[in-house]
Amino acid sequence: EISACLVGSEMCIRDSLIIEGMAQTAGAICTRGLGGMPALVYLMTVDNAKFRKPVVPGDRLEYHVTQVKKRGNIWRFDCVAKVDGVKVAEATVSAMVAQAEAA
Repeated sequence: EISACLVGSEMCIRDSLIIEGMAQTAGAICTRGLGGMPALVYLMTVDNAKFRKPVVPGDRLEYHVTQVKKRGNIWRFDCVAKVDGVKVAEATVSAMVAQAEAA
């Protein structure tokens, strides 16, 4: 089931799901950057989030995520969500990477 909302009379994808997709993609980039070492990635901030157009069920949402800064274990990313090449949302997210403890 898709978590959706209404804009006028049209169903749309909730903004929080778009942000979650951006954060998940940034987290995947963090773990890949560590060379496959087990790690925990914590979302720290979401800044300058802007939603330009509604995303409706059936749209193909693409995430374009670029690492812009890394200081110690803090990573910062510029994220853009697009549908059919058109920017529908953008945000800057930061994440903290911690080594996973062996169980």
